[in-house]
Amino acid sequence: MKHRTEKARQILKDQDLDALLVLTDYNRRYLSGFSGTSGALIITESELLLFTDFRYTEQATKQADAFTIVEQQGDLVSTLKTHIQENKYQKVGFEGHLVSYDTYVKLNEGSHELLPIGQEIEEVRMVKDEAEIANIQKAAEIVDKAYEYILTVAKPGMTEKELKAHLESKMLHLGADDTSFDTIVASGYRGALPHGVASDKVIESGDMVTLDFGAYYNGYVSDITRTFAVGQPSDEMIKIYNIVLEAQKTAVSQIKAGMTGVEVDKIARDIIAEAGYGENFGHSLGHGIGLEIHEGPNLSHKADNVLVPNHCVTIEPGIYVNGLGGVRIEDDILIQENGGQCFTNSTKDLIILKEE
Repeated sequence: MKHRTEKARQILKDQDLDALLVLTDYNRRYLSGFSGTSGALIITESELLLFTDFRYTEQATKQADAFTIVEQQGDLVSTLKTHIQENKYQKVGFEGHLVSYDTYVKLNEGSHELLPIGQEIEEVRMVKDEAEIANIQKAAEIVDKAYEYILTVAKPGMTEKELKAHLESKMLHLGADDTSFDTIVASGYRGALPHGVASDKVIESGDMVTLDFGAYYNGYVSDITRTFAVGQPSDEMIKIYNIVLEAQKTAVSQIKAGMTGVEVDKIARDIIAEAGYGENFGHSLGHGIGLEIHEGPNLSHKADNVLVPNHCVTIEPGIYVNGLGGVRIEDDILIQENGGQCFTNSTKDLIILKEE
């Protein structure tokens, strides 16, 4: 964690701050290693402090060994404000875009000044270190194995919720700490819903089924989408599948450091548009993953951010046709100098499950 706190201290220098106050869960975990759900960090040039309540002090001592653990007295905000005043910090940086106005007002009482630091910590988090990469890889291995398993159990007559239960149970058995978001299972006509979470709809013969799911492993996420068929799908759905697959594979093969999110998005979007389905691809091509399921950098027609080595992003084009269905295919990609390393490796061939 030393290199992470050094980057936090660089924010102090760059913004001429006496202290940096970190209140949000993901940034707190990133900088300290502490995974508890209540706490805050104060980082100065000479001190690393983690404030939490009695429920978490033992956990904090084990997880955040670079920090001095301070057990809060009363509520957390009052404890932090007292510490700031007693130590006569004048300029205190905080996550202005994430902290509630009510918390800001309470913390800002006194002679000190609270100054928003922007998304400086989140920008540091975009570039993954070796430990983070290993955790994301493990989370990706779990979803790959879970997809292979689900192809052995999916069948007509099963509801989307039943398929979700099989999938999520398997991920836990494979070592996932949790699912990284609410699993999407969209079959048949519901495939036209990009975020169609599992319903009571019965999967029917000929349905295409889109699964968008992820695993948490040691605090880090994976995010994968695969679409398969239960019984023989229509010719148009096979056509749509092949267009999406070409767009996805082409973007994966061409992505590399130095490209912007706009440039990568355009690769896949142009293929889909040229095939006549441009209006049916309404979302961005991808997003960053790490501690959060959606973080920077983004891949979209507005994302002018430049990709650098060790960014980790998804590539997930899709086509959605109301009344017919949809297809999405998604992989997790580690950005490298001359390309991208694909962490999710389960088959992207169109699987057509035979009916019993």
